[in-house]
Amino acid sequence: MLITLRIRNLALVDDLTVELRPGFNVITGETGAGKSILIGALNLLLGGRADRNLIRAGCEQCAVEAVFDVRGLRAPLASFLEENGLEPCHEHELAIKRSFNASGANRQFVNGSPTTLAVLARIGEWLVDIHGPHEHQSLLHPARQLDMLDAYGKLEGRRAEFAALVRRRQSIEAGKAALVADEAGYARQLDLLRFQTNEIATARLQPGEETQLEAEYERCRNAARLLEISQSALSVLTENEPSMMGQAGVLGRLLQELRRLDSQAEPLVELHDQSMAALRELHQAWSRYADKLDADPARLQQLEERLNLLHSLKRKYGSTVAEVIAFGERAAQELRRLESREDELARLNAELAEVDAELEKLGRELSAGRRKAAAALGKAVSAQLAGLGFKQSKFEARLETAKSVASLLPSIPLSGMDKVEFEFAPNPGEPARPLRAIASSGEMARVMLGIKTVLAAEDEVPVLVFDEVDANVGGETARVVGEKMRQIARQRQVLCITHLAPIAAGAQAHFLATKQVEGGRTISRVQLLDRKGRIEELARMLGGGKAAMQHAQALADG
Repeated sequence: MLITLRIRNLALVDDLTVELRPGFNVITGETGAGKSILIGALNLLLGGRADRNLIRAGCEQCAVEAVFDVRGLRAPLASFLEENGLEPCHEHELAIKRSFNASGANRQFVNGSPTTLAVLARIGEWLVDIHGPHEHQSLLHPARQLDMLDAYGKLEGRRAEFAALVRRRQSIEAGKAALVADEAGYARQLDLLRFQTNEIATARLQPGEETQLEAEYERCRNAARLLEISQSALSVLTENEPSMMGQAGVLGRLLQELRRLDSQAEPLVELHDQSMAALRELHQAWSRYADKLDADPARLQQLEERLNLLHSLKRKYGSTVAEVIAFGERAAQELRRLESREDELARLNAELAEVDAELEKLGRELSAGRRKAAAALGKAVSAQLAGLGFKQSKFEARLETAKSVASLLPSIPLSGMDKVEFEFAPNPGEPARPLRAIASSGEMARVMLGIKTVLAAEDEVPVLVFDEVDANVGGETARVVGEKMRQIARQRQVLCITHLAPIAAGAQAHFLATKQVEGGRTISRVQLLDRKGRIEELARMLGGGKAAMQHAQALADG
């Protein structure tokens, strides 16, 4: 619901804040007092066209602000705000502000975040319907009319099923397109994948082999020098005169004699024995190492070729052998997928045929449900309009159904096979015309009132505004108009500008618009009336005088 509306420097308004009430609100006042300024301000907030001539004389800019309670709103407002980078609502309240200056520059904000007029208009479609001489009437759009018809006929479930099938069909078509989009590219991709997988598979790569190969390559490449060093070392150990082993033996004999003379030399003997054992072990190990040294040119070439192959594969497929192996596995998997393209195409075509059959069946069921709902809606709205002064009028929801779902290809609407247009004929013998073709704003408002009365439970827009709904009506019709507004206001917030006391008397909150002269300037004011003020205003609307006051008292007492 609309909680507050603040207007600054718009037409006759300098700074005005109106706090609306739940349920049925009316605004009354003498002609020219500024009643419609409130509706115009609301229209601006919802993305309507800004006219710089509306800026109050002597002011640089005007601004309009509103706070809505969006508790229970079924529209996806939270996700929409997030997607558009706007601040979330705080305690279920949505704040909207718009200002514009004499140069035509607009600024608009949602919850304090700057935004565009398009975003403002989209949010406005979820919040408010204005019926009267204004731009913001969502129910004039055929797409919105189809939404309402489906809600009235309890067809949202089937429509959602149809939309899900259409999306599934789109997914299948996308899969097919990816398979057949580029035949030449497909062939090239196959050739490339076959070459890559064959090259990697032929190499028979082993994890960790590169490190081992590089170590062996270095040994093989330096084998002659390694053998030379080893032979020299072995000579030092055993063959040279004197050799290390020979000198160690001399040292051992000296230690033996030392021990015979002094038992405390025993540790020295033990250390010598350990050293001799270590020298013998060193000699044996170095001999084995030297025996394994291979200076075979053929083996060296073999190692070079293998390492070159690994380096070549790494340049193409990854920085390590492990990455090359992983690339080969992925390429093999993709190759298998592409080689099974024909099987995949056959599967997708079969799935597509199944979905098309389901779409055709569900689309026809949805159309049948809409025809039934359209007939019922036409009768119900026509009955409501009869009480609103259109005694012999006719309302109908005209459906246009496609020959088949297939005939809608390549782009099947998510909404189904049907288009709808709400049409109205005010007099017998006249053809029904689309609602948007109704010239009289008063007629339009009453027609919308009749529709909203029937669709009150299904309508998702929480705030309904009626301006000029009482044009060219009076007496019993005025009473019925007021009753229908009260009926709608049980489920929605209603704001109505009226000149008729029978309509105003049924409101739960009555606001009076007046003009005052302050400091030589005319200013519009709006105030919430108490019971006494309300009776006085109803009496004025009835023409004034004692009889009018008594009538007003009776109307106020209900």
